[in-house]
Amino acid sequence: MIKNIAIVGGDLRIVKLAEMLRKEDYQVKTYALEKATQIQDTKVDTLEECVKDADIVLGPLPLSTNEQLINAPFSEEKVQIDELINQIAGKTFIAGSVKQEVYEMAEDKDITIFDILKREELAVLNAISTAEGAIQIAINETPKNLHGNNVLVLGFGRIGKILSKMLDGIGAKVACEARKTTDLAWIKAYGYEPINLIELKENLNRFDIIINTIPYTLLNREMLQEVKKDALIIDLASNPGGVDKQAVKELEIKFNWALSLPGKVSPVTSAEFMKETLLNMFKEINNE
Repeated sequence: MIKNIAIVGGDLRIVKLAEMLRKEDYQVKTYALEKATQIQDTKVDTLEECVKDADIVLGPLPLSTNEQLINAPFSEEKVQIDELINQIAGKTFIAGSVKQEVYEMAEDKDITIFDILKREELAVLNAISTAEGAIQIAINETPKNLHGNNVLVLGFGRIGKILSKMLDGIGAKVACEARKTTDLAWIKAYGYEPINLIELKENLNRFDIIINTIPYTLLNREMLQEVKKDALIIDLASNPGGVDKQAVKELEIKFNWALSLPGKVSPVTSAEFMKETLLNMFKEINNE
């Protein structure tokens, strides 16, 4: 039975999640979150004390931004990933964007690791917040209404589908790029303009806003040279992103690499989504 939860590091989503878990009657201890005044009474002084009696250890989303230290914006503590792994031997660890190197560190320490961002239910729910955040950026960084603007969404996965629907709902002229014939058919069925990947280059100069959801460098220098000089590009893809950063800078195209939008634009809602997912995971761990 899972009752004691240790939380190490994290952003405002994790702070809100800690509050929610306490309301669900879980015993919560936190470390590297001392600046979060809402959960001061959960704070302990050492990492060892935090994780010692934990049934589950929760880490940040993403676990790290530099592959060495735990992501901990609410702390002055510098928690090394390998230090955390050494302290949680024999336990279950849940975090986000866990790199292969971390799994390898944990191999001989009997640690069970779950990457919560790979859970389908959370990925779908987070896509809502990501799409809303992208639209917020587009509104703030363009001098015209989105209504009537030509907007291209690159990729038709979870985020692409939800984002396209939202953009269409506010009156944007939406086109979606895809390479699979089935996706192109669905794009057409939804009433958006389908653009095959092989025809992308010749169509780029038609769009006022381009939003990328594909996690590989699709918009390389050759592609970027076709983009209108006054266009806005928003990249929603995780590191290394889908846009050639050096080329977009040299070509002086307005660009926003919008990482971790759920935590920035809707931390409370994101925490609720995380809580729902965690409770599902706890049931599975308990074989309920």
